[in-house]
Amino acid sequence: MKSSYATAEVLEPYTEALKDLANSQGLLERVGEELTAVITTIGASSDLKAFLDSPTYAAPQKKEIVRRVFDRDVHPLVLNFLMLLIDRKRISLLPAIVEHYQKLLRVLKQIVLAEVTVAVPLTDSQERAIVDQVRSMTQARDVELKVHQDAEILGGVIIQVGSQVFDASLRGQLRRIGVSLSR
Repeated sequence: MKSSYATAEVLEPYTEALKDLANSQGLLERVGEELTAVITTIGASSDLKAFLDSPTYAAPQKKEIVRRVFDRDVHPLVLNFLMLLIDRKRISLLPAIVEHYQKLLRVLKQIVLAEVTVAVPLTDSQERAIVDQVRSMTQARDVELKVHQDAEILGGVIIQVGSQVFDASLRGQLRRIGVSLSR
């Protein structure tokens, strides 16, 4: 737990500073989108990830590669932020920083994140129904869905918004029946 607290202490200042800079330049959403694209690109290349995480390579080498890979695709603010993380030996924290940035962005835009677990893919009308239900429950302006597919729930849906969990899965119903029968 101590390490996650220490990580949070490191993440917060970087994320807040980036949010403030992006906001002052009217780039809040763009920065979020570009950072998400950056971590997707890094995650898709095990070589690039290993290179950036390796203490063997010096900051100038890492910065040169990052510049070559991302220079044309990201705003200078994002590129400079990546360079700062490399200089401070914090580039490995980028995924956590991006996740925290997205949380801050959702708060600013009054958007809630609903993590939805389903056994089979949702139809568009089912997604809209879930969004409408979550919006009415939370009074949020909008809802962002993060859908996970897990055949082990057998059917139905599990919706998590923050610490609230609504379990309407077949597996959950069977578990509740089992508990009531065992009494």
